Amino acid sequence: MNIYKLSELTSEKREFIMKRAESDISEQMKIAKEVSDDIRKRGDEAVLEYTAKFDHVTLSADEMKVKPEEIEAGYERLDAETREAIEYAVKNIRNFHSKQMPEEMWFTEVDKGLLVGEKTTPIVDVCLYVPRGKGSFPSVLCMLATPAVVAGVEKIVVVTPPNEEGNVDDAILAAAKIIGVSEIYKVGGIQAVASVAYGTETIPKCHKIIGPGNAYATAAKRVLSNYIDSGLPAGPSECIILADENADPEKVALDWMIEAEHGPDSAALLVTNCEELVYKAAEIVERQLEKISDKRREFVTTNFNTYGGAIITESLEESIDFVNDYAPEHMEVMTKEPFVVLPKIKNAGEILLGDYTPVTLCNFVLGPNAILPTGQFAKTYSSVSVMDFLKRSSVGYASRDGFEMVRDYAYKIATVEGFDTHALAVKERK
Repeated sequence: MNIYKLSELTSEKREFIMKRAESDISEQMKIAKEVSDDIRKRGDEAVLEYTAKFDHVTLSADEMKVKPEEIEAGYERLDAETREAIEYAVKNIRNFHSKQMPEEMWFTEVDKGLLVGEKTTPIVDVCLYVPRGKGSFPSVLCMLATPAVVAGVEKIVVVTPPNEEGNVDDAILAAAKIIGVSEIYKVGGIQAVASVAYGTETIPKCHKIIGPGNAYATAAKRVLSNYIDSGLPAGPSECIILADENADPEKVALDWMIEAEHGPDSAALLVTNCEELVYKAAEIVERQLEKISDKRREFVTTNFNTYGGAIITESLEESIDFVNDYAPEHMEVMTKEPFVVLPKIKNAGEILLGDYTPVTLCNFVLGPNAILPTGQFAKTYSSVSVMDFLKRSSVGYASRDGFEMVRDYAYKIATVEGFDTHALAVKERK
């Protein structure tokens, strides 16, 4: 396991830790360009060929769109306990995102006779990308579709790769029914992004696509960025556990492993000023690894020897500085006074406080959105929210008296900037 002392890190090693698994996807972008161009020309025919090539599933054009009876059957097949868990998660996610909704319209008088404001409306349509690479992810659909519904988006399209039998997993179908989404297509990767960017005979063109995907889906989003809004950047998972000498090593160890099991490219770091905690937690990790599958054990072990591990600092303040520089996707604050630490955290996709708020809760059932910026983008991006599905129009009004009061100011700035007709519009106005 990597165990570093922050004061002894070389600039090269620190850069490696900060960069995480940010990869060069230039080769994937070449493929994405070729596939996208082909889909633009040949539509459904090309989509089906690439689905067979990349996903090893043969479908016909009329099988791409999930039928209402398929959604109903998937919901019925799913065991009652899982359905109940999804229903509970959706309830909390809906409640959280409902609180985010802004006023539909507001005005303020900036000066006598001058009204300004904003009008908020939902975007016209959106495509939600739900990955399938390592399994079924109904939680992703819950985190994407629920705020879209709350925001009032009229047309919600879901794309997700088919399973080996050419179907959508039952948990995804059940989540769609619970949330109230019915337009689902069995397509993933480059061909999914290209299909909604251009539109095909079967799959509609959309103005925005949002949701995490593999390197090929990410490459397609970049290639097609002039045709579709691709939302926030989301790469391999990452998490920091920020702890001090008061943290419980057992709980730290359990939570330290959470993001590490996502895959070999993930990053799970324990950042603490207590060296003793690191070694205690590391011993517990070794013991807990025996309780998980070989696949997940390999992911965790690889992670802790590449992008993850422990960073030992000289003080809690130095730990906080490192966290703000790293700008993690997820972070847990396991300190004596987490609410005192909270105001000092400036850059993080989500901040979870205390001993009983593991990332697991927020990923699935707590309510806040778990689709978060990665790769230091938490310095400028926020988690997915209703705002991703809304747009704002500025509104202004000037009465006659208000216009007379400000016309000379407007005329002056227009002439300074050399805009003759701007100036004329206020000068000649009766």
